[in-house]
Amino acid sequence: MTIETETWRHRDIITNGIRMHYVTQGEGPLIVLLHGFPEFWYSWRIQIPFLADLGYTVVAPDLRGYNDSDKPRTGYTVSTLLRDIVGLIKGLERDKAVIVGHDWGGALAWQFAIRYPQMTEKLIGLNAPPPWTFAREMGTLKQMRKSWYIFFFQLPWLPELALGRNHAEAIGRMLYSSAVQKAAFPPDVLERYRDAMSKPGVLTAAINYYRKLPRWPIRSKQVSLSGTVSAPTLLIWGEQDIALGIEMTHGLEQWVPDIEVKYLPDSGHWVQQEKPEQVNQFIAEFLRKQEG
Repeated sequence: MTIETETWRHRDIITNGIRMHYVTQGEGPLIVLLHGFPEFWYSWRIQIPFLADLGYTVVAPDLRGYNDSDKPRTGYTVSTLLRDIVGLIKGLERDKAVIVGHDWGGALAWQFAIRYPQMTEKLIGLNAPPPWTFAREMGTLKQMRKSWYIFFFQLPWLPELALGRNHAEAIGRMLYSSAVQKAAFPPDVLERYRDAMSKPGVLTAAINYYRKLPRWPIRSKQVSLSGTVSAPTLLIWGEQDIALGIEMTHGLEQWVPDIEVKYLPDSGHWVQQEKPEQVNQFIAEFLRKQEG
């Protein structure tokens, strides 16, 4: 049994025409934590108090469609999702933030840093697919096999049926089986994810992130491949990721001149939960270095 004491506060904010739920803790410069699929703010539960203790105002939202945020039938394009984040930052009366993202949240973080450089203080990605190398690797059979689920999610109703039955049992099974450090996902933690993904409308909304990509994601006009990231950037990568090849971390300097890459050989895709102490250390060192 995982015993947790919530040190954060739950809040709601109106952004880009939706109500977004988030948790927050701490005071200082703003740091925004963007979760992936099939998660919600809870995936950052170990980072939230740690970053608050470092002197940051930490905000971890439920992205559009997830958990306790609104679940509209539309608005799942990358451009709209980025405007949700812009509205969140401005609604908190801030001009910029450190943007941190994992998985889908990391994909949004890269795009945010490209399109809104003036609002990106620093960028931190955790097993987050950079758009340029994702496009490159999606041309390989190896990555296409890893990304089979993207094509499955294009189907109507069947993904929801497969993932949602028996109180989203498949979600819990997927999280546990794909983790290298399985102790990160005891039954009570998996139950939190199953509960969140079983709320009405969540599964369809989450899968719509994929459905709003084109049939061939690397050709999407939604995704900017021509831009660069000027913000100082840290990329943390669990090397045993079953969904995203480590090759995506190679050759990024031409698009991200100020980048540092840290590898965790004994972690899978869920890196901030599988190896939280090391992830927190990497983030703290990066932030201190930049401030110094």
